Amino acid sequence: MDLRKHLLEGSVIPAQPLALDEHRKLSEKHQRAITRYYVDSGVGGLAVGVHSTQFEIREPQHGLFKPVLELASQTIDESLAKAPRPFIKITGLCGRTEQAIPEAELANSFGYQAGLLSLGAYKDDTEEEMLAHCARVAEVVPVIGFYLQPSVGGRLLDYSFWRKFAEIPNVIAIKMAPFNRYQTIDVVRAIAESGRDDIILYTGNDDSIVVDLFTPFTFDSNGKKVTRRIEGGLLGHWGVWTQASVKLLEDIKAARESSTIDKQWLDTAIAVTDMNAALFDSANKFAGCIPGILEVLRRQGLVPTINCLNPHDVLSPGQAEELDRVCKAYPELIDDAFVAEHLEEWLS
Repeated sequence: MDLRKHLLEGSVIPAQPLALDEHRKLSEKHQRAITRYYVDSGVGGLAVGVHSTQFEIREPQHGLFKPVLELASQTIDESLAKAPRPFIKITGLCGRTEQAIPEAELANSFGYQAGLLSLGAYKDDTEEEMLAHCARVAEVVPVIGFYLQPSVGGRLLDYSFWRKFAEIPNVIAIKMAPFNRYQTIDVVRAIAESGRDDIILYTGNDDSIVVDLFTPFTFDSNGKKVTRRIEGGLLGHWGVWTQASVKLLEDIKAARESSTIDKQWLDTAIAVTDMNAALFDSANKFAGCIPGILEVLRRQGLVPTINCLNPHDVLSPGQAEELDRVCKAYPELIDDAFVAEHLEEWLS
């Protein structure tokens, strides 16, 4: 499979959560069910070992990084065997070079095709040191750059960084998740002006999904107008209500072909962001974002609990009620009926 071509076509790529039982132990049954749900929803890939999967899976007392990666890969392969189609397996890569490279090598051994590279461990390093790290990891696995907002462990990365990042040959895509219009533009402009039309742009801006997917970004590059688009999304938000999200992206891709955009899409953009505010707990600086994702899946029967490896990660006061509100307000953007129809099969 041509990874760049597949990403360019635009896909829903969920960030996979972690299914824990009442003892905070991995429930393989439910972890498999989540993966089957995503594949049957029609997603174009899955990101495993990322923020939604809980970075704590790497800690020695849990030892879950390897088994979670292996389980997801096996389940994807089993599900796709019934109806093969292009699909990208992405692993999150964390830590400094001495950690990220063994993680990439392990992911390669399980059939993962790309690494979403977190720079959270380089908060105090120079731009040159970060770029050297990225280039070294890219020698091991195709890299997806990751602009993560500082509030959940990222750091500010300016135009200069992304312009130089684009010079790394084995970079195939960038996930932009600064939750900030100015910083999102920095990334797109840097890639447009680099001349690299083979670096595919994906949104991770869960607060602006629809707007990102509709917006053409046009800049001057060497005297020519260059327009780049954000082709799809690699999102924690798309780890729930996933079948509805697949339909949403397909509708957006069709609407983008029109010379005019129906103003109804502005209403949809606000609806999706309103849902994300409840899901990600924006009112409390995203403290309940992972439990929020798990709560939706728990209500649907896909996970047994909303337990996290860190016992302090819980729903914020009022967050459950906010989830009730948005599910009632936007029934077209949820997929409870689809999940109910297939749940027994996925859990078998």
